[in-house]
Amino acid sequence: MAISRAEYEAARNRALETYQRAAITITAAEKDALEVADFGLGELEQIGVELVTYINTGHVCAKEVVLFPGQICPQHRHPAVGDQPGKEETFRCRWGKVYLYVEGPATTQPQATVPAHRRAHFTVWHEIILEPGDQHTVPPNTLHWFQGGPEGAVLSEFSTPSTDSADIFTDPDITRQPVIY
Repeated sequence: MAISRAEYEAARNRALETYQRAAITITAAEKDALEVADFGLGELEQIGVELVTYINTGHVCAKEVVLFPGQICPQHRHPAVGDQPGKEETFRCRWGKVYLYVEGPATTQPQATVPAHRRAHFTVWHEIILEPGDQHTVPPNTLHWFQGGPEGAVLSEFSTPSTDSADIFTDPDITRQPVIY
């Protein structure tokens, strides 16, 4: 699947508006580098993220992630890469609300909703609700996913080095790089 250039640009503009609403300054260079990830599904309003990577070195990574209302970053894990144990990441909610799901006892009435045709690919349901100032650290190689709340969200990610191409998604239809037509 692919997204249109118009859909891609609309998502970029909407993400920039969200950063502004959250009072997060994004430089001109960061605006140019803003990424729209639809995970190759062509379902950007439901499954996707918009993000800016501030830094990604051999030691540390920092990103600013926008989630539109109800938008999901699909379930995945960060496996070991070479002699590295996999990415450890801390998510800190900056604006809005985020429903984060990790391994652990399932929440009986989770707040998130997932598209029915993708439901089988969401297997961890231990819910952590993040509001501004709340944060949670996800250990390496741990299944997790998250969804923006009713107004959407801005989520800061602080982690060990990011090797996005090594991420393992539970949905076999996912591809990391968007195809734009």
